[in-house]
Amino acid sequence: MNTERNMQSTTERVIYSLRDLYERYGYAQYKMNKFEEYDLYVRNKSFLLSDHIITFTDTDGKLMALKPDVTLSIVKSSNAKDGVKKVYYNENVYRVPKGAFSFKEIMQTGLECIGDIDSYSVVEVLTLAAKSLETVSNDFVLDVSDLGIISSLIDSMDVSKEGRERIIEAIGEKSVHSIDAICRELLVDRDKAQMLIELASFSGDAEEMLKILKGSDCYCEAEGFAEIMTLLSSVFGNKVRIDFSVIDDMRYYNGIVFKGFVKGIPTSVLSGGRYDGLMSRMGKSGGAIGFAVYLDLIDSLEDDGEEYDADVFVLYKKDNSLESIAKAVEVCITEGKRVQSGRSIPEGLRYKELIEL
Repeated sequence: MNTERNMQSTTERVIYSLRDLYERYGYAQYKMNKFEEYDLYVRNKSFLLSDHIITFTDTDGKLMALKPDVTLSIVKSSNAKDGVKKVYYNENVYRVPKGAFSFKEIMQTGLECIGDIDSYSVVEVLTLAAKSLETVSNDFVLDVSDLGIISSLIDSMDVSKEGRERIIEAIGEKSVHSIDAICRELLVDRDKAQMLIELASFSGDAEEMLKILKGSDCYCEAEGFAEIMTLLSSVFGNKVRIDFSVIDDMRYYNGIVFKGFVKGIPTSVLSGGRYDGLMSRMGKSGGAIGFAVYLDLIDSLEDDGEEYDADVFVLYKKDNSLESIAKAVEVCITEGKRVQSGRSIPEGLRYKELIEL
């Protein structure tokens, strides 16, 4: 019971802090219904984290779904006349988590920047991703990749669709041996193959990345990526890293993609990227970039020992007057303290100060 209370406290703290963070950067809260027409998710199933969707038939005969995702609804509601639409959300989604076998209601928070976005829009979203992780834990890492660079390099190899998929999978696994073997099998130019191998295992700064890509068809795009990463590194140091093994579905994502990690959780707690492809698929103009923070994973963080259920516990006896009890509690509240009171202290309750009447 105490552990459950601690986890709720951690999640609530993160939610309130993120809401304040996003609003300070001009993002407005987006609220949506629990339901969407099922057809929205059928048309974009590969964009979803899970194929499983809870459905029901509405009173008018339409097949509806409990929302498994928020981004699709935000894109659906976007309008080219909005210019740049900047929204954040705190919403429950309903899906089967990875590795699980039943549906779960999951609280998810995140943001989307949609419309006429530019390089600064990308920098701002990445900055907010890093600061979101920092809100969860000071011990975090944001790994950032650019699918445009990877895609351009593979395009220049002139390989089949199957070969392309195999190479991308090997990059995601950081398997240098597999990339080399596939490139040899497909008779890929050795200089291009070596460039891809070096990117897949890359660990360094933006300047070193540009040295690897010098003379390639994607060098101009790499310069733009390097400028963004250099700026972020100047603020967050080595907590924001270039990692080309961050690979997502290229049917929807293009350009920058990223994943965030915090110490104590073995999988990413934040994921996002640029998804102009999804915008185009849904008949929308402009670009889009955003991310989601998976609050259900944050719940698994161990308590840091600094959370308390109350600042003060007022312990009173049966014969204490109502006036003395009320006065003691009111004094603490006036001082801005969180107070609990009773004739006995509940088992497991954590408090900073005890006042006995």
